[in-house]
Amino acid sequence: MHGRFTTLHAWLLALPAMVLLVLFTHYPIVVTLFDSFMSTPKKHRPSHFVGLDNYAAMAGDPVFWKALTNNLIYAGATIPISIALALLMALIVNGRIPGRPLMRMAFFTPTVLPMVAVANIWLFFFNPNYGAIDQLLQLVGLTAPNFLGQQQTALWCVIVVAIWKEAGFFMIFYLAALQTIPPDLVEAAAIEGAGRWQILRRVVLPLLMPTTLFVLINAVINAFRTVDHIFVLTGGGPDNATNVLLYQIYLVGFSFWDQGYAAALTMVLLAGLGAAALLQFFFLDRRVHYR
Repeated sequence: MHGRFTTLHAWLLALPAMVLLVLFTHYPIVVTLFDSFMSTPKKHRPSHFVGLDNYAAMAGDPVFWKALTNNLIYAGATIPISIALALLMALIVNGRIPGRPLMRMAFFTPTVLPMVAVANIWLFFFNPNYGAIDQLLQLVGLTAPNFLGQQQTALWCVIVVAIWKEAGFFMIFYLAALQTIPPDLVEAAAIEGAGRWQILRRVVLPLLMPTTLFVLINAVINAFRTVDHIFVLTGGGPDNATNVLLYQIYLVGFSFWDQGYAAALTMVLLAGLGAAALLQFFFLDRRVHYR
């Protein structure tokens, strides 16, 4: 009887979280999946089943493929660079250096700023007429190009902003993980003759793998969900050079009001994120040691 009461008590405690999870996560996914097989309702034409027509239209849409390519480039650049910078910054501020609290605050400050504010700060840097980069180049007799107005540079400018914003956030997790590593392990490795690089590679990095897995999952999610700075900096241009999947979903759903096509785009994005998460868990989990 006592065991049943304990089980019931546990389920009652979990019930509010489960209800919220179903209402705001699982139910919207099911509805979006259903809508992806339906046409967009019009004023005098209700929605009807169209099967895979929305997905077929997506396969033949060059804007979708452009947005997907941009998103993959964006993710391929922001994920490894932001994680590497976060680890490097954590290693720096974890050591005994002068001004360590000030340096920690400087590294973490971009994280607490809203992405819209960050985008406006960098918009001042990239402006070709009165931006900070242009002012610096004028000192040596050069003129800054229109970084955000050229297809060759616009996406990389957006990538730089994202890395500057996210690296400090990931640094906090690495810093916390570094402070849990027993000093005895590092001292023992040093006594055995290991250098700094060997200690980092053979002792520190393996112990940081759980944190790296957590940070990597968050970095992948951020790479496919962050569009705030794209709104401010480029609006997806020029000529879709900075358009990404989530921004394309916004345009299709709220600018073109094509509900069915937007739902199909959303399902493709969710499927891609789910596949990436499974790959990370199955392949990286083997290298993760929690003790």
